[in-house]
Amino acid sequence: MELSPSAHADSFCRDRLPPFALWPELHFDLPELDYPDRLNCAGRLLDEAVEQHGPDRPCLLTPTERWTYGELQHRANQVAQVLTEDLGLRPGNRVLLRGPNNPWLVAAWFGVLKAGGVAVTTMPMLRAGELAELAGISRPSVAVCDHRYADELEALRRPTAVHALPALPVITYGGSGPADLTALCAAKDGRFDTVATAADDVALIAFTSGTTGRPKATLHFHRDVLANADTFSRHVLRPRPDDVFTGTPPLAFTFGLGGLVVFPLSVGAATLLIEQSTPLQLADLVADHGATVLFTAPTAYRAIMEAGAADRLSGLRRCVSAGEPLPAAVWQEFHEATGLRIIDGIGATEMLHVFISAADEDIRPGATGRPVPGYRAAVVDEHGAPVPDGQPGLLAVTGPTGCRYLADPRQTSYVRNGWNITGDTYVRDADGYFWYVARSDDMIVSSGYNIAGPEVEKALLSHPHVEECAVVGAPDERRGMLVKAYVVLAAGVAADGATVRELQAHVKASIAPYKYPRAVEFVTGLPRTGTGKLRRGALRERARTDGRSPLPSPQEPSPPSVVVERRVEWTDTDAAGHYHHSTVVRWVEAAEAVLLHRLGLSHLFGSTPRVHFEADYRSRLWFGDTVRTELRVTEVGSASLHYAFTVRGERGGEAATGRMVVAHSAAHATGSTPWPDDVRDLLGAAGPQRAELLTTAPATAPAPGGTPCASQS
Repeated sequence: MELSPSAHADSFCRDRLPPFALWPELHFDLPELDYPDRLNCAGRLLDEAVEQHGPDRPCLLTPTERWTYGELQHRANQVAQVLTEDLGLRPGNRVLLRGPNNPWLVAAWFGVLKAGGVAVTTMPMLRAGELAELAGISRPSVAVCDHRYADELEALRRPTAVHALPALPVITYGGSGPADLTALCAAKDGRFDTVATAADDVALIAFTSGTTGRPKATLHFHRDVLANADTFSRHVLRPRPDDVFTGTPPLAFTFGLGGLVVFPLSVGAATLLIEQSTPLQLADLVADHGATVLFTAPTAYRAIMEAGAADRLSGLRRCVSAGEPLPAAVWQEFHEATGLRIIDGIGATEMLHVFISAADEDIRPGATGRPVPGYRAAVVDEHGAPVPDGQPGLLAVTGPTGCRYLADPRQTSYVRNGWNITGDTYVRDADGYFWYVARSDDMIVSSGYNIAGPEVEKALLSHPHVEECAVVGAPDERRGMLVKAYVVLAAGVAADGATVRELQAHVKASIAPYKYPRAVEFVTGLPRTGTGKLRRGALRERARTDGRSPLPSPQEPSPPSVVVERRVEWTDTDAAGHYHHSTVVRWVEAAEAVLLHRLGLSHLFGSTPRVHFEADYRSRLWFGDTVRTELRVTEVGSASLHYAFTVRGERGGEAATGRMVVAHSAAHATGSTPWPDDVRDLLGAAGPQRAELLTTAPATAPAPGGTPCASQS
């Protein structure tokens, strides 16, 4: 394999590509994938669109603005001029982008690519420490940021910051000062010759949205950006020039970048960019702006139906779902309510976008679909050998795009024998349709049987009592593991043993009886990541530790607890209701400050370093919502303090749960210091404290308690 001569003066990205031997197989089977050696995707998507459709064609829409293709091109050229002429950007330099979905973020993205730079678009909810980690991996030369989100970047420039990046220039846009990008652009003439990059020069670095470990940086070429438009978009989505695209995924997610920028501009269509919206507001925006193509997650489609707003989607002709499995029941309910067939698909940051899907009459509800034209897929065993149709195995994919991690040893885990191994367990049927079974670590082995948790979930979800559910394996001495279901019940259904037995009988009647959940626990919400994905790992850990700590007797003195309300701020969440770990940390620390103040121990806040913090994300939150943080002391160690917390959303459901541990240190001490006896007594038995609420309602903190759990052997 040989790469084309690079246009990058800064060879950082090319130097950190994995060795060719570790690349997946790449193939360009379709004639439209035969790209020239010199190719800049910004020139193809924007400059050629202006030539073909004219500069006055509508391009970027917002609830308050309208940019034409010509205006976007002019501003992208101005951004490129500012970057190169004022900031000295050279081809190959990385530019960190930060902001919500709006026209200036798109102009900045195109400006970076036109200048030959590498775009590193980040989630706007990330905090300073997280941005420092991504910057440490990608090493940007400059950061371009919405002025409303600059605080976290500016914090990195302070020499006293834990992860200081004092030399990183930060340029903001959308403000009013003379140094704002918009003002600097106004001084440029908007004439810029797009850099003639190589088709295999890196265009963007996209970070995976994993919830643990060091983030993985995926490297994507200019040709890769166009390949997704020439495969999934061209052959499955089939957009038209008169379409208006919209959706909720942030442009930092490749699902959003493709669906809201690359795909519409590849055909001369317009896109409605949304910074913030609830599902109901999203439906209203679709109706008010005549949107015809919608990209969002299954949870949003479900929420729109629950809000009674399905009729607001009557103007749509295409709906796309990705990011998590689309239940057949949701697909069917949405089809009955709107007449629309949701296009499901599976993609990956490593592959850039969707590679298995189906549309229109080819859709089989419950199946993900068939390989997108240009891609090949197989189901293989752990040694890479194909498994027979109807048997579960690992999903393996090849195509014109593939995994290339930036200097990361995990390349060998994702790419095996030339295949991209996505980490999903699938079954292929005799007609070539691929059916999602589970993530590869979701298989439950019980008494020698292999049981896929999502299969049991599908059976449970077909019962009217079940609103949501998740199924994992729980340790069991006799069986090794048993099937355990965490169930969110529909309103008005009793969380009792009779309901447990009814659900178990329903599963036995729906699928093989040995697969039924022998343990059922009723919960008010399921743990999810900040992007809305189910956190099965958190449930497996919960199942592993359940039942080891008895609940305290109501008669015994109880440890202190408090309830604190806060409002979800503009920078806490995005248009899809995603929020981040750091936001939860801030809410929990605010509750800790209130609790210690109520106890007369305010002097401890800030002097007790936090040594552990973990959170499970269970549901989305929206700008303006009231969040209620319930914080309680669970253990007082000799020199440590253990908290548990629950963050509840507007309707009272669990948005996040978790725990925090702090250590007590005296001034100038080199280690931990035991709690004074009076402090220990107070921390162990003070009971519920006065709540701090946003309203004037009586402040009473709910008593802590458990959730019903029933088990059957």
